[in-house]
Amino acid sequence: MSAQNQRTTQAPFLRWIFWGLMGLALGLLLFHLSVYIAYTVNLVNFPFDYDQGEGFELVDVQLFSQGKFPYQDTEVYPFYSSNYPPLFHLIPVPLMWLFGVDYGYARVLASLITALTAGLIGYAVYRDGGRNRWLAVLSGLAYLGSNTIYHIAPLFRQHFSMILFEVAAAVILAGAVTQTRPAARWRGIALGLLMLLCAGYTKQLAVWTAVGLLIFLLVRNPRRAILAGAIFALVGGAIFAWLYFGSNGEWWKQAIAANINEYIPTQMTGLLRVWWQLHWALIVPAVIYIAYEVYFERISAYSVLFLFSLPNVFAAGKWGAGDSYYATTIAATCILAGLCLARLWRGDFQLGRWLAGQRVWHPALMLLIPALFVAYGVSTVKLPTNIPVYREIAQLLNLTPNAPRHLDPKTFYDSAGREVGGYADIGHFTTPEDATAGWQLVELLRTTELPVITEDASFSLLAGKQVVTNPTQLRNLWLNGMFEGDALYAMVLNQEFGFIVYRAAFYPQDFLNAVATAYIVDDSASIRMNGFNYVVFRPNPDYPPEDVP
Repeated sequence: MSAQNQRTTQAPFLRWIFWGLMGLALGLLLFHLSVYIAYTVNLVNFPFDYDQGEGFELVDVQLFSQGKFPYQDTEVYPFYSSNYPPLFHLIPVPLMWLFGVDYGYARVLASLITALTAGLIGYAVYRDGGRNRWLAVLSGLAYLGSNTIYHIAPLFRQHFSMILFEVAAAVILAGAVTQTRPAARWRGIALGLLMLLCAGYTKQLAVWTAVGLLIFLLVRNPRRAILAGAIFALVGGAIFAWLYFGSNGEWWKQAIAANINEYIPTQMTGLLRVWWQLHWALIVPAVIYIAYEVYFERISAYSVLFLFSLPNVFAAGKWGAGDSYYATTIAATCILAGLCLARLWRGDFQLGRWLAGQRVWHPALMLLIPALFVAYGVSTVKLPTNIPVYREIAQLLNLTPNAPRHLDPKTFYDSAGREVGGYADIGHFTTPEDATAGWQLVELLRTTELPVITEDASFSLLAGKQVVTNPTQLRNLWLNGMFEGDALYAMVLNQEFGFIVYRAAFYPQDFLNAVATAYIVDDSASIRMNGFNYVVFRPNPDYPPEDVP
């Protein structure tokens, strides 16, 4: 009989309440998992961009599959560039060689990456939390149950592969520093640092995790950390040099220098409020565990992962950022909360000399473990309200759909609401009508021999057209004084594009002015898909190109 069962035999009613709450917590998190899986299946079968950046991630993969860098000169046709590191886009290159451009396998890959992260979270809690299977499972499911993770993880976006590598680095290094055999310790450190390199060359935000975990190693063993850090810097620098010189300096310009956007304080504070509102039941034990480590033990790699992810929490206030910037913090929170509750389960919180090494435990405290996961499951409720089963559950719970904010009628319930800027207005399910509208636009683009510009890359990709520009990247470059655009604007004014399609008009203002001059809106061709109005522009017949100086 386990120590927990031995202790609770003195209070049978507490034992029954405990396991009843554990069952309820597991049921809630499995329900969240079912919504996540249903959402993923819906996305895998949707052939167009769901989130505006997905198509450009695929274009990056396409260019790498052709042996080209996506970091290109934006002053020459096709005016394309990428603002992300390469690793995520290199991983599916073999799949593109086999299957061509397709959102289905790309989203399956993204979902598998997220599932691996949840598995690593569970493994960390199991290995370092006394091999407690219940808490390992609940902690991994809690990651998938977060509204923030749910929104974006099944999409073909690079952010969540960065999380996978960051969590892997923390888990591997946490185990490496406890190894007694030098060879095993060095293997673990080398593998952990490799994961950090992978994270950094997946997305730039991982720089804080890299700094934190290198400091973690330095505190544990300065001489070993300096040697490992030097090798880490050499390898990372060599990759950077390859990207810089291989792209004629465009890598630095596109991925580093152009990533300076307007900061919106109200977006930062709003997202901070939403993070607390959704995750407080796990944040509290996580923070308690960090404090316990600081005062009574040695700070762990997981606490470092949490603390050094906080700069990205505040960076979420940038234009173009959002709640995805909290994903690393959420992953670390799930691990730390699981470890805290595992120690409570075992009753081995040691308060050192304060209480002469006394263990802190009481049967009633055991109820906190499932109660916190139940509270978390209730805080993070989200579900579609327009499809069978989930629709009936929403009606039973009297949940009124409140999302997405750009779609009427509302078709989704999100416990966080959708009023905070930067909080992803996604998660709802697409419909067959959405796909039909998208194919109508694709067929229209196929009617012209001229190149086209589409703010969502999927329409150009599926029409067999070369993707021209990456709009938000051009906008960032333009706002930072790094994009002149004379060649692009001249092509627009000369009506060299058969169609131009807007979704949100996130282009440089000079480009918008040129389009307004030489093109007119074709209302009959414009569509509404996934709640967004796609506005189609045709060349203005009353604006002859020969009149343009």
